[in-house]
Amino acid sequence: MPSFRIPRWVRRTLVWLGCLVGLLALLAGATWLYLHPTVERLDGIVYGRRGDRPLTMDILRPPQPNGLGVAVMVSGGWKSKRAGETPVWLVAPLIRAGYTVFAVCHISQPASTVMEIIGDMHRGLRFIRHHAKEYRIDPARIGVTGGSAGGHLSLMLATRGGPGDPAAPDPVDRESSAVQAAAIFYPVTDLLNLGPSTENPGDGGPPISFRKAFGPDAMNMPIWKRIGHDSSPIYYVTPQMPPVLIYHGDADTLVPLEQSQRFRARAKEVGLDVTLVVHPGGEHGWPTMIFDEWAFVDWFDRHLRNLR
Repeated sequence: MPSFRIPRWVRRTLVWLGCLVGLLALLAGATWLYLHPTVERLDGIVYGRRGDRPLTMDILRPPQPNGLGVAVMVSGGWKSKRAGETPVWLVAPLIRAGYTVFAVCHISQPASTVMEIIGDMHRGLRFIRHHAKEYRIDPARIGVTGGSAGGHLSLMLATRGGPGDPAAPDPVDRESSAVQAAAIFYPVTDLLNLGPSTENPGDGGPPISFRKAFGPDAMNMPIWKRIGHDSSPIYYVTPQMPPVLIYHGDADTLVPLEQSQRFRARAKEVGLDVTLVVHPGGEHGWPTMIFDEWAFVDWFDRHLRNLR
């Protein structure tokens, strides 16, 4: 019987396919390892209370901390994860760069209003600063980050963070809630002017899907004007605002790019230069965002490490 031989081109193709599969497996393994750095976790640290419910944060500490902290506003649609649910991969670039990460959670709307959530984020920053020595970070060099609602809350801290009440009975409340740098994704900056957003009701009222998030009086227009103003960082930009980096997609219809462009323009009016990076084709999130966080690391390195 004649023997069957596999053609040379088939053998070569199989070899190349095998090499390709092996390379893809290697890259997948390397990516998995990169996104799961060694970390010491302290989950469910109580930083305050909202009624009878605890407010918690997860603290993720790298093996070789650089002495600097970054607070992550764990919020999307002003809904938050619970204690222990913060995935390491979400903050892997920060961990690998030596930052101690404070994932600040809150009680989700509508159980808490956006206004209460903003107040609780101030409390979270005061708590971090009060315990800075315990967590081995510099209380004068704290950054903040988040995306969407988390970006909005970050900007509320960047624009309205400040001294605590020196007469407060709780020493935590005597601390400042100011941050020294912010790096964020696609934030809401002006709730009174939603522009081409799919959430714009067309009458100047609250976002369509989030009316209950602003409390029972949000549909009362005079009251809403005050709520929307108080909850919009664009109205609180001052020359004292810390450095801000924003990444925003130009195809975002939920929070249009215009929100960040107008915030940058407002900052320019007071002599500040907000850095806005536009992601071409980016919607409300994109697959490579985790790699954009290296730019956030560079930003915090520049503005926290070199802070004078």
